[in-house]
Amino acid sequence: MRTFGYSEFLFILEAARWTLALSAIAFVGGAILGLIIALARTSDSRAAQWLATGFIQVFQGTPLLLQLFLIFFGAPVLGFDINPWIAAGIALILNSAAFLGEIWRGCIQAIPGGQREAALALNLSYVDRMRDVILPQAFKIALPPTVGYVVQIIKGTSLAAIIGFTEITRAGQIINNATFQPLHVFTTVAAIYFVICWPLSLLAARMERRRARALAR
Repeated sequence: MRTFGYSEFLFILEAARWTLALSAIAFVGGAILGLIIALARTSDSRAAQWLATGFIQVFQGTPLLLQLFLIFFGAPVLGFDINPWIAAGIALILNSAAFLGEIWRGCIQAIPGGQREAALALNLSYVDRMRDVILPQAFKIALPPTVGYVVQIIKGTSLAAIIGFTEITRAGQIINNATFQPLHVFTTVAAIYFVICWPLSLLAARMERRRARALAR
């Protein structure tokens, strides 16, 4: 039986790059789709509002683990060949989009109504109002909660281990099955997650404090 040593630690540590890669894919894809959802939720179109609201309710109202299962095991039933990378990426993008879309919807609606009225008075189109007036202000409000949510995305990637995607948690499972030293293995896994997530949590808290001080002036 193997013992937990430097090579085992290195194997888990190297898996962190796949955690970070999957997190980046989930955030970028989720941000693009989430912005569309946020804009749909705040648009004047009832149909767009209903579609966006339905999307959010489905993906916020069901567990991410179930979404992973449905995509990974459901795609082959529909005739699509899918691997853990693609399944995990799609599930995390859709899940992240639902949460980011709702976060950003709140930030857009937090902009004072006078800003919209001024943009309308200038006869700006919807696209120009959003691009030049609303979204730049909403971006400043959205930054702290968005950075905070990135932490949730990183931790959420651990669920991809259940479909065989080799990120930090899956690497820990593989090493544990070889060494039978769960305390050493999963303490290491937890420590790596902490090292990745803690700086982002501090950054989000710092941004929130700076924004609170700016609003108090």
